[in-house]
Amino acid sequence: MNLSYLFKAIDFQEFSKRFSDPEQCLSIIAEEKWHEGYICRKCGNANYCTGKTPFSRRCTRCKTDESATAHTIFHHCRIPITDAFEIAYMVCGSPKISSYELSRRLETRQMTCWKFKKRIMECLEQGSGLHLFDMPQQRRKELQG
Repeated sequence: MNLSYLFKAIDFQEFSKRFSDPEQCLSIIAEEKWHEGYICRKCGNANYCTGKTPFSRRCTRCKTDESATAHTIFHHCRIPITDAFEIAYMVCGSPKISSYELSRRLETRQMTCWKFKKRIMECLEQGSGLHLFDMPQQRRKELQG
């Protein structure tokens, strides 16, 4: 899923309706993440049950829980998912927006906004837009090891 095209296609009022609730954001992520079916990253099993957190899945064989945000650009995001979606929306619509402006609008620390904007910009600079699973190579290496 290319979020940058989705975000550019809707105005802020429509965005606010569609992504004002964490459940709605997680639903979009989960739908896209597992649209071809669930496969456990640990053991390869395709059977799952509901996980501990909303929209997570738990492998029925090895009992590993995988959240909807795991292995996406929202992985280890320490701000509310609705704020993360809003930052992504604003950065996709206006890539030159400053982290100070994001901080002011969301009433969040500037450094937090800067770090998440940097993650989004790295994905956008790869040339294909903001895909849900396009984490920059450096970020993937940090998470793996």
